[in-house]
Amino acid sequence: MLSIFDSIPTYMDYKGQKLAEQIFQGIILVSAVIGFVYGMMIQQFGWTVYIMLAGFTVSCLLTLPPWPMYRRHPLAWQPALPESSGDTREKPQENQKKQRKHK
Repeated sequence: MLSIFDSIPTYMDYKGQKLAEQIFQGIILVSAVIGFVYGMMIQQFGWTVYIMLAGFTVSCLLTLPPWPMYRRHPLAWQPALPESSGDTREKPQENQKKQRKHK
């Protein structure tokens, strides 16, 4: 039963994350302005809160799931290097740290 969830993509690329953040902030800003103006017109602060919550809900539905529009620029990963069993060489970064002396 859980194997059907393996086919659902669960990632966003970096440009998709940026787009989702911009959409989220835009919807929140627009709903805040509309809610504030409408609440001020009818003198009911409750409607301001309801409109803000509606904007938050819409923005969450549009930005939290990894929709295909957020996965248009996938990262090209380098292939993994094969591990050799007899090679116990230190990493280059570790060698540089050991060679540096403080004065």
